[in-house]
Amino acid sequence: MSRFSAIINKIRSLYGEGETFIPLHAPVFIGNEKKYLNNCIDSTFVSSVGEYVDEFENKMCEITGAKHAIATMNGTAALHLSLVVCGVQKDDLIVTQALSFVATANAILYTGATPYFIDVDRTNLGMSADSLEEFLKDVSIDNGQPVHQPTGKRVGAIVPMHTFGLVGEIEKIIELANTYNIPVVEDAAESLGSTYREKHSGTFGKVGAFSFNGNKIVTSGGGGILVTDDPEIAKLAKHLSTQAKISHPWEYRHDHMGYNYRCPNINAALACAQLENLSSFVENKRQTAKMYEDFFRTTDVQFISESKECRSNYWLNAVLLPTPADRDLFLEETNGKGVMTRPVWTLLNKLEHLQSAPQGNLENSIFIEQHLVNIPSSVRL
Repeated sequence: MSRFSAIINKIRSLYGEGETFIPLHAPVFIGNEKKYLNNCIDSTFVSSVGEYVDEFENKMCEITGAKHAIATMNGTAALHLSLVVCGVQKDDLIVTQALSFVATANAILYTGATPYFIDVDRTNLGMSADSLEEFLKDVSIDNGQPVHQPTGKRVGAIVPMHTFGLVGEIEKIIELANTYNIPVVEDAAESLGSTYREKHSGTFGKVGAFSFNGNKIVTSGGGGILVTDDPEIAKLAKHLSTQAKISHPWEYRHDHMGYNYRCPNINAALACAQLENLSSFVENKRQTAKMYEDFFRTTDVQFISESKECRSNYWLNAVLLPTPADRDLFLEETNGKGVMTRPVWTLLNKLEHLQSAPQGNLENSIFIEQHLVNIPSSVRL
C-alpha cells in the first residue's frame, strides 16, 4: 500500500471508483448551452456584436451586485483593461502577490508598469494585509501622488488575487489603499460566486476582473469580464475594448489606442447558459469541500478552508503536505494512479521575465509553494 492510498481512495469515491482518470477540474454542460449556441449561430451574430454579450453583462451585474460589467475575450484582457482604465501608467509600480498565476503579472507588464511582489496570508492564500502595510511605510504623497521612496516610482495600483476562490483580507486592503488614494484592482479570475461578509468578490475595489476559461467554475470557452460601480470607468472600458472606435454609420474614427478585447457573442452565449447554473455549481463544490475537510481532519494533511468571513466557491481545493518531500511523493503517487493533482504555481518572482522585479519578504509564499497541492475539484454529477 502506498503512503497516500487512503487519500487516493477518498478522491475516487467522490468522482467515480471505476474512472481511469480523474481530472483536476472539468467543465460541466447540463443546461441551455447547445440551445443558446444554436440561437447565436442562427442569428449570424457570432462576433463581438450580439444580444448574448449584453445579456452576459447584465447577468454578471445581477450576480455580483456591481452596477456595470464589460465583457472581454478572456480574463487576462479584463485585468489588463482594468489597470488601464484605473490610470496605470508606464513605469508605475503595481503591488501584487508573488503567489498567483502568471496572468496577474503579465497584465501589469502590458501597461509598461513594474510589479512589486509582496507576501500572502498562510491561511487564506491571498494578499497579506500586514505585508501591504509594511510596503506602504515606504510610500509618501509627493505632489498629490503616492510614491514609493526606495524606487522613486509612483504606486499606480494594488492588485490582490483571490486564490482558488478564497477571499482574504480584502476590506483591510481597501482601507490601507484608500489612505494613500491608490486604486485597488481585484484579480477575481478564480472567485466567481465567492463572497466576503456577503459582498461578492471583485466589487470591493475600483474594478474587479473575472475569468471564464475552460477550467473555471463556469466557462465560456474563452471569456472574461470586468465589473465596476463607476459609470465613467465602465464607459471608457467598453470604448477601449472595441478599438476605441467612435460610433458613426460608416466612418472609421478612433480617438485612443484601443484593444480588440470585446467578448464574441458565441462565447457570451455559452457564458449565459453556464451562469444559469452557477448557484447549484457553487453548492455542489461546497459540499465536496466539506467532505474533503472532514476526511483530512483524520490525516496529517491540512485542508485549506475558508475563513469565517468568506463564503468560497472552492474552485480548486487545496491541501498542505507536511514536508516538501511529502508533497513531491503525493504528486507522484496520485498522478501515477490516474488522479490529477498539481503543485501551486512557481512564485512569480522566480520566473525568468520577472526576476528583476522588486519584492518584499515572501516567507509565507515560499512555504506554500513548497507544501501545497491542488486536488480534484470538479462539480460532481
